[in-house]
Amino acid sequence: MPSLLNPDRPPVFCPGCSHERIVKALDRTFQAMGLSGDGVVLVSDIGCSGLFDTFFHTHAFHGLHGRALTYATGIKMVRPDLHVVVTMGDGGLGIGGAHVLSTCRRNIDLTLLVLNNFNYGMTGGQCSATTPREAQVGSGFLNRLEQPLDVCRLAEVAGAGFVARASTYDKELVGIMERAVAHPGFSVVDIHGICPGRYTRRNRIGPADIEAGLRRLPPLTEAAPDERKTEYATAYREEAARLAPPPPPARIKARLSPVGEARQEIVLLGSAGQRIVTAGELLCLAGAAAGLNATQKNDYPITVMRGHSVSELILSAEPVGYTGIRKPTAVVALAPEGVARKRGLLADLPEDALLLHAAGVEVPETRGSVRSVDFRAMGIKSPDWALASLAVLARENRVLSPEMLQAALELRFRGTVREAALSVVHKVLDPEGGKPTP
Repeated sequence: MPSLLNPDRPPVFCPGCSHERIVKALDRTFQAMGLSGDGVVLVSDIGCSGLFDTFFHTHAFHGLHGRALTYATGIKMVRPDLHVVVTMGDGGLGIGGAHVLSTCRRNIDLTLLVLNNFNYGMTGGQCSATTPREAQVGSGFLNRLEQPLDVCRLAEVAGAGFVARASTYDKELVGIMERAVAHPGFSVVDIHGICPGRYTRRNRIGPADIEAGLRRLPPLTEAAPDERKTEYATAYREEAARLAPPPPPARIKARLSPVGEARQEIVLLGSAGQRIVTAGELLCLAGAAAGLNATQKNDYPITVMRGHSVSELILSAEPVGYTGIRKPTAVVALAPEGVARKRGLLADLPEDALLLHAAGVEVPETRGSVRSVDFRAMGIKSPDWALASLAVLARENRVLSPEMLQAALELRFRGTVREAALSVVHKVLDPEGGKPTP
């Protein structure tokens, strides 16, 4: 097979950098295996090792520091026919260590080449996860406080099927990489080399020192496929094939007419426990029942039963390309936490907008039309105010109609929950009495 190196982008590294030797060794590996460029994906992240994908005529993916294995996993899951090779420096190894462990446990068919030169060479020569304790690096004494990481022993314990160490200058490097790429599972090759731009300026180290350092490390288990451990993507497809096919997405038939033709932008402001998000879902379902496109964007903190709760909704006859609220049609304010979150929006309301707020909830001065509703006087409890607010809007055919709200309740709720919701709505639509429509 011809070389897969990109003639228009020859490798450019510092003079004497071991990475250039690995580029050429990897190309010879691909040639020895008879691989073509359209059958290989190179995945890389930040650092000098992240330049690899530009030097080859193959598929490529360049991502965030330490995250290369996550992208590679996704690629292999979707395209199991491709040979996916990840190049990562010892910097990316330390930053993305959790991803290395996960990939070992999954045993997905990827090859990880760790270009290990014992420092963050691109960013100043700081210590990395593999820097020897006795080394002199750009981050002072920090490496003297830590035990350097042996990625191969870690990978063995975590479950990788093929684990190997090699020197950049090892004559067997191509053969080792070839066995790693051919291994039917996750394979790791820790390749030790020299960083002349940073590391060797303070540390006298050459190929012989690299070889001697490797000999001092504990021996590794002979690589062999583990017959008890199926390759992850293969096992995933086998398990997924046993499942019943999922039902198609529920489709909402448009059977009602919308209220007006203009785009509606609604903001619901409340606090945790007021079912703001549920009310937003109902509004979206009401819009869908009238043939409208609907979007919902929620904002709430990580706390439970405390803090603000905000839902921004758009109903439009046209597709919605951006979910941000530009010109609110109506704003519902039910709690001071929500009002505080969107005080600027309330102050800039257009004149034709409606600001509907619960009695007792203070709102800032605004150009819009302000309405106060005493839900307590109606016998409606705070958790139901958001639903009752939709009923207030429906009663006036603003944003939605009573029929649209009724349709949303039928789509969202069942049994006693639906009956309770209908009772709340009925208190607003028919305050004089009578029974709610079942």
